[in-house]
Formats: sequence, C-alpha cells, structure tokens
Amino acid sequence: MRADPLVIDPAVRSMFTVLETGDPSALDGTSRLPLSRVLARVADPSRVWKYQLRDRALWRQRFQTPVFSVATRSAGSILVSYVENRFATDISVDGEEGEFICFVMTVHGKSRLVQNGDAATATASSGLISRPGPGMLTQTSDNNMRWNVILKVTEIEDALERTLDERLRRPLEFGPELDWTSGLSASLKRQLDVVMHEFQLADGATSNPIAMASMTDHLLSMVLCGAPHNYSDRMGCRLDSAVPAYIRRAEDYMRSHCAEPIRIAQVAEAAGCSVGTLGASFRKFRGRTSLGALHAIRLERAYEEITRARSGASSATIGRRYGFTNAGRFAAAFRRRFGETPLEAARRTSRTSRT
Repeated sequence: MRADPLVIDPAVRSMFTVLETGDPSALDGTSRLPLSRVLARVADPSRVWKYQLRDRALWRQRFQTPVFSVATRSAGSILVSYVENRFATDISVDGEEGEFICFVMTVHGKSRLVQNGDAATATASSGLISRPGPGMLTQTSDNNMRWNVILKVTEIEDALERTLDERLRRPLEFGPELDWTSGLSASLKRQLDVVMHEFQLADGATSNPIAMASMTDHLLSMVLCGAPHNYSDRMGCRLDSAVPAYIRRAEDYMRSHCAEPIRIAQVAEAAGCSVGTLGASFRKFRGRTSLGALHAIRLERAYEEITRARSGASSATIGRRYGFTNAGRFAAAFRRRFGETPLEAARRTSRTSRT
C-alpha cells in the first residue's frame, strides 16, 4: 500500500471548500463527517453520510496527513467535489432517497456501487451514477481519487419534460454504470470534464451567470442523451444503436417468462450467449445488470396488471405472481419506479374506472 499522503491539487484547494481528517476514528461508523453541510445546496442538510474504513486495524491509528479529503464548490444548480481516501472505505447514507444525482469519475483506484439490487464498478474508463438513499453502499479502493458532479433531480426531470413536451408519468431512473469509451457516454464524459475544468477557474463560466446557464443546459442535454435511463428510448437517444440481437432475444424471453422462476442461465441460453457476455452487454447497452433488467420487467408487468381496470386481483397477489413475496420491499421498489405504491395505483385505477 502506498504510504505517502494523498494531496489535493493546490489549484483545486484554492477554489474549493475543503474538509479533511487524519483521524480514522472520524470514519468508524459512529463518528460521522458532516458531509451533508457541503451538499446542503442540493440535498437535505439533515442527511448523514457515514464512512467506515474496511481495515479495522486502522481505526485506532492517527496520521499526520489526511486519510480522507473532500473539496467542494457549487455554482448555480451544480455542485462539484473532488474526493481522496487513502484507505479502502465503505460509504453509506442515512435518510430517505436523495434529491440529487451524482456522476462519479474515477481518477485513481476503483469504486463499487451497490444500489437497488444492482452492482456496478467505476474505473478510469467507466463511471457511476448514484442517487443516495436507503440501502446504497459505495465501496472504494485504497488510494482512491474521484471527481463527482452533482445535479438536482428536479433540474434533470424539468429538462426531460421540456424535451418530451409532456409531464412525466414515472420518476426518472438512471442505470448505475457508464462506459466512458464509446458513444454518447464518451461525449457526456467530455462535457463533465469541461464542467470540472471550469469549476477550477476563478474567472471561468462559474463567475458569469449567462455562461453558467448555458453550460448547465448543455450538461443537462448531454446527461439525458449520454446516460442510460428509463426514458432513453422515448428520446431516441440510444447509447449505441447497434444493440446485439442476443440482448433483444434475452429481453423477449424475460417478458414471456417473467411470471416463472427463471434463472439468468436460462435467459442466456435462450439468447444464445454466455452468462458473462449477457451481464456485460446489459451493463453496456442497458445501463443495468441482466438481473436488474428482469426485476424491472417484472415490476412493469405488475404495474400493468395493477392498473388494468378489470384485473380483479389484489396488488399483493399480483406482486407475488411476479416473485415479490415481501410486501414492503415490493411497495418500495414499485414507488421508486412509478412514483406511487401498488395500493395507490390500484385505488387510482379504481376511481378512474368509475368515472
């Protein structure tokens, strides 16, 4: 393990607000860094971020140089942060689902995100998209350095509504992983690089409201076209038009058998590829794992049945039909995806059918 301290670039330090510590006890899961203060412009300031060093032997040591540093700067509706941690760290967050989306760009090391049953990894050639909330866990490597560009969910959804020229019926959801090496995702990465560069300048776009508004609008457009989300097809912004035929075959098989106890190996066999190829391709072309895609298809089918005026079955029965045996988890997943609980959807459908 590298022993020398991580040092935030002086140019970054001079323009950013810096929070750092050389005391691992501040990261032990009981003492908490007040990072929510730094995110107050885009998040609920009461939300508490918890950091815990993975190596328990380090918890009682003290270091003369920082083991964790975060430098932040906000302008307009964008917040940018540069984060360094010398030792592998687990990061979680208290509170309800956050009101912002974070785009993670790794400079050194790796980061792994686990959220909503999906896992994704960021390296120098791939990025992460996260929306902090219950059950989210980020695991960073030793000597990890990363940039974060943080946007308000409402800003992105407003831009999407303007693009589609209609109100959103379902909340916007992004896939967890980005391939920085190809397609519109590579264009998004270049735009994020521009944003990070401007935030390090005292007299750049961040100092000019007109330039800042223009840069923000361009970034929002690139986010909606360059990051996979549940409205990508509606926008006509596929990340790569040459989606392999076996991805489509896998999705067709999932839809045809989503009420059955199928395994991913069966899906791969029906698609005509290996399980590994299927998983890698779903992450690249659909922005989620193959298991995450099956979960989403089952949620969609449950939603269709619950909102069918004459289905007759209870929402709990429909949920169990598609493998959602825990009513609480089903309701939470349903609400994240559709903006209402199964019971609320059923009641809304019932009221509509009587009018």
